[in-house]
Amino acid sequence: MLSLRIDGELHDRLRDRAARRGMSVQDYVVRTLIRDDFDERFKTAVDETEKFYDGIA
Repeated sequence: MLSLRIDGELHDRLRDRAARRGMSVQDYVVRTLIRDDFDERFKTAVDETEKFYDGIA
């Protein structure tokens, strides 16, 4: 379980963005966190692959 405290203005923006996607604020935040985590892991994998191939050349 994750608990967040956010101010009213941020909550309103999140609610609007989530509503455009037909999601709850909670689902929107969780999916955003998952996407950011994936992006970071993907970037790390690309960086490691580039290092590997640079070492071969």
